[in-house]
Amino acid sequence: MGAPEATGPDGGVGSDVPRPDGGLKVTGAFAYSSDLRRDDAVWGATLRSPHPSARVLGLNASRARALPGVHAVLTHEDVPGLPRYGMKVADQPVLASDRVRYQGEPVALVAADHPETARRALALIDVRYVELPPVTDPEAALRGEGPLVHETHPLGAPTAPPAASAASADPASPADGPADGPAGGPAAGRVAPGNLVRHVRIRHGDVARARAAADVVVAGVYETGMQDQAFLGPESVLAVPAEDGGVEAYVSSQWIHDDQRQMAASLGLPVEKVRVRLSGVGGAFGGREDVSCQIHAAMLALHTGRPVRMSYGRPESFLGHVHRHPSRMRIEHGATHDGRLLYMTARLLLDGGAYTSTSPVVTANASYFAAGAYEVPNVAIDGFAVYTNNPPCGAMRGFGAVQSCFGVESGMDRLAGRLGMHPVELRERNAMRTGTVLPTGQPVDGPAPVAELLRRLRDRPLPPPAAQDGQPGASLTRPGGLNNTTHGEGVRRGVGYAVGVKAIGFSGGVDDRSTAHVRLLVAGGEPVAEIRSAAAECGQGIVTVQAQIARTELGVERVVVLPADTTAGDAGSSSASRLTWMSGGAVRGACRAVRERLRARGGGTLVELLAEGPVEAEFTYAHRRTEPVDPERGQGAAHIAFAFAAHRAVVDVDVELGLVKVVELACAQDVGRAMNPVAVHGQIEGGTAQGLGLALLEELRVEGGRVRNGSFTDYLIPTIADMPPVPTELLELPHPDSPYGLNGVGEPPTLSSTPALANALRDATGLRLPRVPVRPEEITDAAEGR
Repeated sequence: MGAPEATGPDGGVGSDVPRPDGGLKVTGAFAYSSDLRRDDAVWGATLRSPHPSARVLGLNASRARALPGVHAVLTHEDVPGLPRYGMKVADQPVLASDRVRYQGEPVALVAADHPETARRALALIDVRYVELPPVTDPEAALRGEGPLVHETHPLGAPTAPPAASAASADPASPADGPADGPAGGPAAGRVAPGNLVRHVRIRHGDVARARAAADVVVAGVYETGMQDQAFLGPESVLAVPAEDGGVEAYVSSQWIHDDQRQMAASLGLPVEKVRVRLSGVGGAFGGREDVSCQIHAAMLALHTGRPVRMSYGRPESFLGHVHRHPSRMRIEHGATHDGRLLYMTARLLLDGGAYTSTSPVVTANASYFAAGAYEVPNVAIDGFAVYTNNPPCGAMRGFGAVQSCFGVESGMDRLAGRLGMHPVELRERNAMRTGTVLPTGQPVDGPAPVAELLRRLRDRPLPPPAAQDGQPGASLTRPGGLNNTTHGEGVRRGVGYAVGVKAIGFSGGVDDRSTAHVRLLVAGGEPVAEIRSAAAECGQGIVTVQAQIARTELGVERVVVLPADTTAGDAGSSSASRLTWMSGGAVRGACRAVRERLRARGGGTLVELLAEGPVEAEFTYAHRRTEPVDPERGQGAAHIAFAFAAHRAVVDVDVELGLVKVVELACAQDVGRAMNPVAVHGQIEGGTAQGLGLALLEELRVEGGRVRNGSFTDYLIPTIADMPPVPTELLELPHPDSPYGLNGVGEPPTLSSTPALANALRDATGLRLPRVPVRPEEITDAAEGR
């Protein structure tokens, strides 16, 4: 038991290790939370508001209660504890009382013998509404036009930002098109505090002086649509009443301890009487950070004294979780003739929907990285999130940095065009590096290989052109695919680049910790390590990585990772690309504590040392402290680490039909240390796929506050037929602060894939294409009008 080894036995850190649940998932044998059953269970269902904004004048559930097979009908009067919940701010009603603020807001609950009986009972509940005019335009909400979404502000009574930062954060700027003037910015005009969730203000250097010195100024307005996490496993829970008056809940979640906290508060129970167990999670991507049906199922279970199953159908799932914030951004760059950036400004407006969720921190994240992965000495950034009567928005992979990356990378391509420079040359010339000072005043103290990532992509050979008529597979290599829609006469090839940067882990002074317990024992004549952790396995492979660490640190082959529940120490959230770093650090610390205790037993083999009995240890890992940024200038050491990814997109576009064929989407990413290389490649491919979806396919269409395409028939996500080859190059530049030098890998590829594709489409068509997803008619209509 000597010093830590860089790699352990087969299956240790750095090995390609298959996931233990892989075979079960491929064969359909894996038990997701929606598969859990109890013979004595009843079914729960939720009545939801059909209106985006309305007063509730009354509710009559007598007909529903009289329906045979119905065990309970609950309303807001039956909430035993706090009537509101929320991950950051408790502002969302468990069940609406006198007001609904978005289409799909929960109003009543039913428990019945059969799911069809529960649905029939929902239809028998009479709710009297008076519709109110919804607030659906985030710019109007920001200016205070129309009604307030919340009569009493959930965050207290924030004051309006100073006029200079709200109406005209920066001096009037030169314009290079009708969308570029100051009036085109989302923050133009008066800002009303009533609908304002948060204003993040960042000032670094002297923008006015730099603007006066700039040889070239380019500005534009860019927009992103509302993207859904589109996880395949819908929200579901099995809640079982306990003999002590508490409840056990089997949930699909990203943070079971936070679920426990919110559930206990609304159920009026001590935290220890709410036991939450992680069951099979069918994808998450941020959509399971907020509570969905957990409190509702537990309420029904406690009321009926029976286990309760709840599982959303797909249309309800689209209404039952948060989405990626739609955004509108004005980005301006000023540079010298030789392409050196002098300044940039950004105004970001995010539509937070009806409730707070994680909008304050999403807005902060979008603002922190609005200058992109570049050295920019003078920066002025204003990020705003507002309440509307649109569906609530919150966490999704990339967490705000996706939106600002699209804006800044679009602006960088426009600047390169104005300067007559290759897009990679401009990016390399201004690339962030170790020591670069961020707009928040924090220097980057870890690896920052932005230029290297771009060079690797630029130097890759381009894929061959599409096959010509008569050649084998011609139709497969063209836009339209097997439909043979085009014969190549209107097809243009485009190449686009983009690079993204994002913080890893919780930021802004949050005390980020993770706990794990490791026990080493003998079973079947050989040593076995048991790991007890509440880390949420959402498909990213944290169970596999924890086992790899134990093999490396303890030198054992057999490792058992016990199911996650709240009797284990808090692991924190499976989000912010933090879990391998944080829970990996906790498992490593616990393993090393076990090794120290073994040393005290003397020499011998592991089996001999364990003859006296098992050895165990618990360890809580925490990274160095961060600090919040100051509210006036946004300065502060807010982050622990940064991750970088870059993409090169190659597309073929039929400019006459608006069809797009993504030929290749190559990625280069610094991962610090590839703990499980095959899993790292999988994470990068998955993040790239979601970026492709945002660029070309995915948008939850909301009109007048109502969702118009809440199904996988109408909300389109990339299939295997839509995905191109994703050749990936991994840089392994160890981070100085992390376990094994690793870095987070899950979110960065989602940042740069979307703008790389948009830039490739612009290269192919010559169009501005300021909004994603890009629709076929935006290509054909604009092409016809050129």
